[in-house]
Amino acid sequence: MRIIDKVISCPHCGHHQHINIDISCGDQDYYDDCRVCCNPIHMRTHVDAAQHRVELYIDSDDEQVY
Repeated sequence: MRIIDKVISCPHCGHHQHINIDISCGDQDYYDDCRVCCNPIHMRTHVDAAQHRVELYIDSDDEQVY
């Protein structure tokens, strides 16, 4: 198991918080609640093994699609 520690900002309230990302599972798409405002944070990780990079995408997931 490989864990990376990152600091993110909540897209709802802007509070900074530490998260742990397990990169041994490959690409992931999940939700985690903000520790301050309790709103859901949508997180997507993409593990690029060839470039030795992990890309983390964060959004509030409240965008409306018409």
